[in-house]
Amino acid sequence: MDQYDQIADQLQSLPYRQLMTYYRCALREVETKFRVLDDQFSLFYDRNPIESIECRIKSQSSIYHKLKKRNLPFTLESLENNIFDIAGIRVISSFSDDIYMLAGTLLKQDDIRLVERKDYIKNPKPNGYRSLHLIVEVPIFLANEKKWMKVEVQFRTIAMDLWASLEHKLRYKKDLPQSRLDEISQDLLDCADLCAQLDEKMGKLKRTENQPVIE
Repeated sequence: MDQYDQIADQLQSLPYRQLMTYYRCALREVETKFRVLDDQFSLFYDRNPIESIECRIKSQSSIYHKLKKRNLPFTLESLENNIFDIAGIRVISSFSDDIYMLAGTLLKQDDIRLVERKDYIKNPKPNGYRSLHLIVEVPIFLANEKKWMKVEVQFRTIAMDLWASLEHKLRYKKDLPQSRLDEISQDLLDCADLCAQLDEKMGKLKRTENQPVIE
């Protein structure tokens, strides 16, 4: 029997389900902040910096295997202290400039705490992946307490998101020889560079056409 099956009872326990509820509440708080910002910018600048918002709670299996990979125990304390992306939100924008504007605006809010920042736009991963990642803490207000919960926020342009989606589908084909996988990796890296060039050109075009700059 897999160890994952052995902890099935823990996954159905009230404390675990309660913790996941807290993460869902935190996710709604952050999502609402972005939707409010998008509405405000639409009103004052006549354009929306946010193309779409996607939210997710990490699956039980993913949480378990991430802890196992790090040789950490499957406990609620271990989850909260070591896994920072249980609650995740992805914000898709048209332009790279909007990513930094939205991130900066979010972090100015007095009920947001920055835990970690990784800029894979200015410093792409070796495989070509680009995105801005923030780990933030946001308070949720319960019946008898205020609790700070961590949420991962990923910012991407449309081009970055398209590349990441297709990369995931193409890279993980198990039935190809290593030589072909190496070729695919190089092709994906080349495509990532093309996407970055596209984002740069579109950003310049926006500025040339005097599109309103949101600050």
